[in-house]
Amino acid sequence: MADHIIRITDVVGNSLCIASDDGEKVHAKIVGVIKRGDKVQLSFAGIQDLTSAFLNSAIGQLYGEFDEQQLKASLLPPIEASPDDLVLLKRVVERAKEYFKDRKRFDNAEREILGDDNNQG
Repeated sequence: MADHIIRITDVVGNSLCIASDDGEKVHAKIVGVIKRGDKVQLSFAGIQDLTSAFLNSAIGQLYGEFDEQQLKASLLPPIEASPDDLVLLKRVVERAKEYFKDRKRFDNAEREILGDDNNQG
């Protein structure tokens, strides 16, 4: 198993990691490494702004695609992350685990809150 460091700002192209579209780019890189059977480590170096929307796209959705044990084995602890970034990442991961453990319950709760007539077309 080889280790791969993905520098998030290199993938995104700047220091603003706020858009879920940019998170998707990072997600695709992570998935490629995991599917090869290698380990991946994310570098947060140079990030000026980070949002949960970005992290949900980049990392959170991994918990719906891979088993938690595989992710534990494949995702090395992030490097060069600020304490605030680590807190946000931990929160995103915990929410993702909860969501994907019982997706149907979360989706039903959302429908109850927002109403079933969200489709306007």
